[in-house]
Amino acid sequence: MLDVGASRRRPRMTPGIDQTWLIPALPLIAAGVIAVTRREARRTAIALAVGAMGLSFILSCLALATLLDAGPGTGFYTNFPWFDVGAGTVDLGLLLDPMGALMLVMVSFVGLLIFVFSIGYMEHDPNATRFFGFMSLFAAAMLGLVIANSLLLLFICWELVGLASYLLIGFWFHKPAAALAARKAFITTRIGDLGLLLGMIWLYDATGTLLFYDGGAGVLETGPLSTLLTAPGVIGIPAATAIAVLIFCGAVGKSGQFPLHVWLPDAMEGPTPVSALIHAATMVAAGVFLAARVVPLLQLDLGIPDVPFHALSVVAWTGAITALLGAVLAVAQSDIKRVLAYSTVSQLGYMMLAVGVGGWVAAIFHLLTHAFFKSLLFLGAGSVIHAAHHEQDLRALGGLRGRMRATFVTFAIGMMALAGVPFLFSGFWSKEAILHAAAGWQVSHLPLYIGLAAAGLTAFYMTRLLAGIFLGSPRSSAANLAHENRSVITIPLVLLAVGSVLLGFLGTPAWPWLQSFLTGSTPHWEPSHILAEGGALMFGASLIVGVGIGIGYVLYGRRPRANATDPDPIEAALPALWRALAGRLGFDEFYDATVIRLHTALGALSDWLDRHVWDGAVRGVASLGEMTGVASQQTDEEVVNAGFDAGCDSLRGTGRSYSRGQSGEPQSYIRGIAMALVVLALILVLGGVS
Repeated sequence: MLDVGASRRRPRMTPGIDQTWLIPALPLIAAGVIAVTRREARRTAIALAVGAMGLSFILSCLALATLLDAGPGTGFYTNFPWFDVGAGTVDLGLLLDPMGALMLVMVSFVGLLIFVFSIGYMEHDPNATRFFGFMSLFAAAMLGLVIANSLLLLFICWELVGLASYLLIGFWFHKPAAALAARKAFITTRIGDLGLLLGMIWLYDATGTLLFYDGGAGVLETGPLSTLLTAPGVIGIPAATAIAVLIFCGAVGKSGQFPLHVWLPDAMEGPTPVSALIHAATMVAAGVFLAARVVPLLQLDLGIPDVPFHALSVVAWTGAITALLGAVLAVAQSDIKRVLAYSTVSQLGYMMLAVGVGGWVAAIFHLLTHAFFKSLLFLGAGSVIHAAHHEQDLRALGGLRGRMRATFVTFAIGMMALAGVPFLFSGFWSKEAILHAAAGWQVSHLPLYIGLAAAGLTAFYMTRLLAGIFLGSPRSSAANLAHENRSVITIPLVLLAVGSVLLGFLGTPAWPWLQSFLTGSTPHWEPSHILAEGGALMFGASLIVGVGIGIGYVLYGRRPRANATDPDPIEAALPALWRALAGRLGFDEFYDATVIRLHTALGALSDWLDRHVWDGAVRGVASLGEMTGVASQQTDEEVVNAGFDAGCDSLRGTGRSYSRGQSGEPQSYIRGIAMALVVLALILVLGGVS
């Protein structure tokens, strides 16, 4: 992230950013070409999608190299006008900073591996061409979001991510569950996006810009931030707090945070590569990225006295609740993808917790490591599902360790990285960074304890998942027939497994290169820092993880279930609790009974008003207009036209009478003159006599 403080150089323009726009443009062009490609041209679609993603990865690496060459704390941006509004213009911009560069490399690399995996996974799907087009659109939107130097451009890409997720979650739209899940995801995330939109409007009204950096005039720079401090608030809440919380609402929806977490597990209805892309590298990562990007806005109200609550506190508590809730619900799920989905909810909660307690660097570190091992786990689950003829019920699998050795080994690496097994796996280092940040939060230590509890639960349910899939003996014919997949599926697993191990060593306390790169400082090799910086907390967290794995192994690994119908050990011991957790604590039923029912009632009321009130009013106005027209017609025809016609008839009669005297015969004229003379003579004679 680019620091807005005086100790950091302001981002400057450089030729290195001139090609950055190509990173999202290439997958976008591929998506456009695939959209007009024939359905049968599967190979063409694959070549376009994978080729564009590969080129984007190369350009992302070059962009990262540009920043590394430029030195610590350097960032580049360029702004340009989009359209005119009155006397002003609406500007957009592109930004390349350390956080954005790392995200570009992660999204393009993980996305490329998911694309390659999809070649094998979707080989028998008749709509594979359409699938790769949607995936390219998804990747393009996320890459565009990462390099946006404008909250408006970020929002445009944000909504494109939502559109692509809707298309991919509901890709198998002939399945009612998939169509319902797509609608649920789209509508639920729109609730959060409404808050984001309102925050953007308020922010623009208060500052006059939505650019992040603009030579001191961007919303993350000193000038507009100072303006926000004095902007009028609402109901006692400062404008800085309200705007920050509204923007965070968008992140809550996109990253599946409580209470808008309900869409994320249902997103499993899409093909497994979609699950990997949504839950690791793109959609859910967008919410955490947004929160980390606008940290200067989130922490602005810390300097305002007598604030009822701080925006960062809202972020921290939301993340802590979500981390624990996701971990608890994952314990009792039987669908292997749904277990991983709730795990994603929990891990995203960790990241939001880190942002809220002031550890945005730890949040980005965990976001990057999580992208690798969660993609690995989802693709590993996809490998199992593909080999087991689309069987994904944990209870019906088992015994796949010897049948799918490559998948087992890589899945085990992903499991240990997610569980935070010390000291080899990346998840351990990034999760420890979050716990250390939580330990230093002066407001409360409760989020730290929640994080530790979630860590133990994560180790437990991931051990349950690994044992249920790979240990014991096959519990169904599908599992009995499973075998290892082709290399196009296993090679991405191996590469992601390597990344799940190596990436963590870029951010250890001994050599915190990643943290230094993000903050603009120079890393130093200090092995003693591993234990000096919170060694007791590291030991305690590791012990909790060990206990979680141990309990999981005792319940599920030492004596795996023999039959698919056997009850879960927890279910046998605590059936009521198990039913509640398996039923996701009734969140969906609660929303159905409240929000959905209210929405349905409002819809019915609107329909009744439309049919009987507004429609009646419209019909009444129409009838009044019709009556007015009839009256006008009668007045025109019976009064105006009748009077005019009568006058015309009288004039015509007079004309006819007059015309009779105009015969044109001289005899008639002489006769008339003679008669006139006789009349005149009579008048004179009679006048003389009298």
